[in-house]
Amino acid sequence: MAPLIEPRVLKGFRDFLPAAEIERRELTEQIETSFRSFGFVPIDTPALEYTEILLGKGGGETEKQVYRFRDHGDRDVALRFDLTVPFARFMAEHRSELPLPFKRYHIAKVWRGENTQRGRYREFTQCDFDIVGSESAGADFEILLMMRETLRSIGVGDVTIRMNHRGVFNRFLRRLGIEDKSVEILRTVDKLSKIGMESTFLQLSELIGPEKAQNVLNYIQPHNTYKETLAAITEAAGGPGPDTERLETLHRFMEDAGIADIFVLDPSITRGLDYYTGVVYETFLNDLPDIGSVCSGGRYDNLAALYSKEQLPGVGASIGLDRLIAALEALGRTKKALGYAQVAIACTDESLGGHYQRLASQLRCAGVSCEVFTEAKKITQQYALAEKKGARWVIICPEDAFTHEPLRLTLRELTSRRDTEGLAVEELIRIVKG
Repeated sequence: MAPLIEPRVLKGFRDFLPAAEIERRELTEQIETSFRSFGFVPIDTPALEYTEILLGKGGGETEKQVYRFRDHGDRDVALRFDLTVPFARFMAEHRSELPLPFKRYHIAKVWRGENTQRGRYREFTQCDFDIVGSESAGADFEILLMMRETLRSIGVGDVTIRMNHRGVFNRFLRRLGIEDKSVEILRTVDKLSKIGMESTFLQLSELIGPEKAQNVLNYIQPHNTYKETLAAITEAAGGPGPDTERLETLHRFMEDAGIADIFVLDPSITRGLDYYTGVVYETFLNDLPDIGSVCSGGRYDNLAALYSKEQLPGVGASIGLDRLIAALEALGRTKKALGYAQVAIACTDESLGGHYQRLASQLRCAGVSCEVFTEAKKITQQYALAEKKGARWVIICPEDAFTHEPLRLTLRELTSRRDTEGLAVEELIRIVKG
């Protein structure tokens, strides 16, 4: 006999048992419902892309994390590391088939070979939503509003959305004469919350010297209010410009919509990826800030230029589903369920399987989720199985139930162990749905 293979999964990858997968599916459905309520439509793209498609402008740390290999046709391919870059390729290929502005969402798995931590894995699910074909502040604001409304709809509690503008930061770096180091500086500042102020200063000092490193650290400190911070970074960048005007417009929109209190202008928010060009943002749960951002994104006006001569300005955000679930679990706001069926139909005679399934069909047509047990085990065992699967009710069909009209059934409520006998199907449905 051949030796058994040890069952195991790769580090950073996971199996999902029914309770966890049901929770993920239900949360995804809530998120999707919110996206659709804003008029966004779904798309999908392949998990595998040509490597040059994915790394055309990523490079750096991204290239180190991507799962890359040669396929059977000796093509250089890679697993997508996010959903934004494939979306840019998608838009370049299908632009003529789509109306602009185009509002899409995409919920799917992505892969990064990075260090694992709480709520962060090497295979994980992102929930992206983007507007392409509009440079307006209204598009930026709609994405920010969707972030707030979607998180509120799934009950995460109070959130703070921290935002910045890459253009203002780039103008500031230009004044210091260090714009040529902007990519490295942005990535270093992006790690501030993880490595702390001292380590950030040391890393910046190696890049640009201690004096300019201190200037950068002074710049990224937020002030007491949005307006005070905006005034400070405007002065540091050399005066007003389209970028600071955009931040001012967005703040006016927030005030007009009555939601300005959840937004903070934070110059340390830079987002490490190269393709962001305008507003960038990250969302933190007020009750659990240490878990990091659960929804982030920004404007990427030039990303599609890698694949198309037509300029396709875009803005979007992504919810990290796995980190969000980890946060909800830590806050005790998850719902544990073992199955979808509200009702189980007990099997007292295996030869009556057709009758049981016909009864189940009636219940499902009435909007009652129902599972039919197919083995005639002891009724107490079937009660225990139904409880384990998360059902609340068990229907018991008397031996002669299907030989008389109308059908009369017994309904057991598992929590109270109470039986109600002699019920017609319509009566039973009213009780279960009530």
